[in-house]
Amino acid sequence: MRILTKKMHRLDEYGVVNYHPLFLFAAAFTVLYGLISLLSFPLVWFESQGGESANILNYADAFWTLQMAASTIGFGDFYPVTQGGRALVALIFYVGVSLVGFLGAILASGFFGFAETSVKNRELRKQNQEILEHNRLIERKLDALIDQISKS
Repeated sequence: MRILTKKMHRLDEYGVVNYHPLFLFAAAFTVLYGLISLLSFPLVWFESQGGESANILNYADAFWTLQMAASTIGFGDFYPVTQGGRALVALIFYVGVSLVGFLGAILASGFFGFAETSVKNRELRKQNQEILEHNRLIERKLDALIDQISKS
């Protein structure tokens, strides 16, 4: 378990957890396609209640429809005709937009190296530590001067 944990994230010198981008990508991808896989079953069931106008007739069609909704492409070859089906497609659309945007941000960050706020926070913490150490040094020197003046 410890080996798996080391690959998922690392701790910086301040104890801040930094997740590996590939782990985040894999987790988001797994969540997205896990939801699509699970929600395809109720989508087929809802659409089977739609009568002759239903065009999502099997699991593959439902999976394709949810995948297209999640990616915001929506070719239009399959579409829900029931309220339940529409609700599921809308749900996966919002989840998909979020996760696809998240995946895009991870990829862009990896390619272009955008600065994260956590990096800036680490830099500020380091500067604060340096300032505090400098203040302690000045305090010790002042204490020594005060002692010298008191002895005189």
